[in-house]
Amino acid sequence: MKTRPLFRQAWPILLSNCSIPLLGLVDTAVLGHLPDGRFLAAVALGAVVFSFLYWGFGFLRMGTTGLVAQAFGRNDSAAMGRLIMQALYLALALGLALQLLRPVIPLMLGWLDGSPTASELATGYVAIRLWSAPAVLMQYVVLGVALAIARSQVVLVLLVLANSVNILLNLTFVLGLGMTSNGVALASLLAEWTAALVGLYWLIKTCRELNIPLQHPPLNFKAMQTLIKVNADLFVRTLALLFALAFFTRQGATQGDATLAANAVLMQLIMLTSYMLDGFAQAVEGQFGAAFARSKKEAMQVFNAGVVLSVATGLLLTIILWLTGYELIKLLTDLTNVRELATIYLPWLGLIVPVSIACYLLDGVFIGATWTAAMRNSLLVSLAGYLLAWWLLQGFQNHGLWAAFLVFNTLRGASLGWVLYTKMKQNHGDKKPAIHKK
Repeated sequence: MKTRPLFRQAWPILLSNCSIPLLGLVDTAVLGHLPDGRFLAAVALGAVVFSFLYWGFGFLRMGTTGLVAQAFGRNDSAAMGRLIMQALYLALALGLALQLLRPVIPLMLGWLDGSPTASELATGYVAIRLWSAPAVLMQYVVLGVALAIARSQVVLVLLVLANSVNILLNLTFVLGLGMTSNGVALASLLAEWTAALVGLYWLIKTCRELNIPLQHPPLNFKAMQTLIKVNADLFVRTLALLFALAFFTRQGATQGDATLAANAVLMQLIMLTSYMLDGFAQAVEGQFGAAFARSKKEAMQVFNAGVVLSVATGLLLTIILWLTGYELIKLLTDLTNVRELATIYLPWLGLIVPVSIACYLLDGVFIGATWTAAMRNSLLVSLAGYLLAWWLLQGFQNHGLWAAFLVFNTLRGASLGWVLYTKMKQNHGDKKPAIHKK
């Protein structure tokens, strides 16, 4: 596949992904301009919790994309309908089950070692946003289907809708009504339910148009074993990734609220670049999965197109960060001490962003091919290297922490690249992935 067809699928995802970190950027900017830095620190702590509770279940989107894309590539509408319904049932059940975690929210926040005031504010933030769990998880399934069938414009519409509602309510509640971190949480809750309901409407309408039967699947392990196997691998992989991010936040928090806030500002910039690069990776997921169901040669054409687009974009983003990083920091916070600390550690972003190009793109390839066990193992190895690097570099304090994070992303890309090379050299690489038959 040439770069132009892939870019046509990627640009709506890229634009929608750019709006995702705008949520964090607006949260940071609105709260960062309040006279007390504790509200910003509270949202930073609460965001870590939702990284585990929501991002931790991101396998629902990734697993749905890979499996449905492969069924789509084989023109198997029955398998597509079965997989979609199984994923929706699983998302709803998990979203409701997450409400049982409310009593342990203070314990989760206590592990992050924030100040008592910031932790108390973060507890209220998490308690409000948790009501959106069923909406968020079902929306993951909808987005996964959209990527699988190459309807990337739907991803753009839904995410821009959610983010626009969130930003509007964020400004209204905090700047207009004088709320603080609780207003940010309420805005997120309402935005997430709005996007989920619109997304479910689109999914039902599209399945009718494509003659995809949405029937109640048999609710037993054997019927859902493929979905469960793929999602279990991705769940472990995602938890390991989120542990790495939470560990980063915790180590920053032990150095004080100012360092915690400075790291949060810089991490927002990293997330902005990662979401832009993920536009190509997520387009590759669906395209690679459908092509992989047909032939290895066609799948590699998708990969090669992704390499060209990802490298060009990643290098451009790196240059932009080097040239405008300080100005971006000033936009995000008025707090002098936070600005000064963020500026000190800003050069690390110029190294982390280009190194991360490989791991983002290869994640998309492995999701599309449903090589989920390899993804899991790669992340666990990278996490071990990350923790070892941090232990060896503790004497350098926050600089050592950023260096360890650089090692982490380097290991992710290198290990996935090696696995891809070995798999594509195998003679049996053209075998079609197995999908459980009803």
